[in-house]
Amino acid sequence: MPFVIKKIDHVQLAAPKGCENLAREFFGSILGLIEVEKPEELKKRGGVWFEFGTFQIHIGVEEPFTPAKKAHPAFVVENIQELKNHLREKAVSFTEDDNLPGADRIHVHDPFGNRLEFLEWQ
Repeated sequence: MPFVIKKIDHVQLAAPKGCENLAREFFGSILGLIEVEKPEELKKRGGVWFEFGTFQIHIGVEEPFTPAKKAHPAFVVENIQELKNHLREKAVSFTEDDNLPGADRIHVHDPFGNRLEFLEWQ
């Protein structure tokens, strides 16, 4: 191929209008992601962006909104047991899933109903 796909820059998750404060609470305060400023031209669309390492999660407003129940980003976690404990302390429910050999993984829904996967490879 005369081109190379190098990496994923960001993943966008949809959310309803007015989602910003709930997104900041969940992705920022609970998951510990760092909010990054959106470009001025994109601010008027609503939503909020976060980063961790070299990756970003963009929460974008979509009307009408329908949460992603099956499609999802998967996050590799170091010390998933501590994440589980932290989510319990914050009253965030999750489902444990042992169907992927070699991985300890859970599924969480963000405040908007989008599915998120967190896993630690054994």
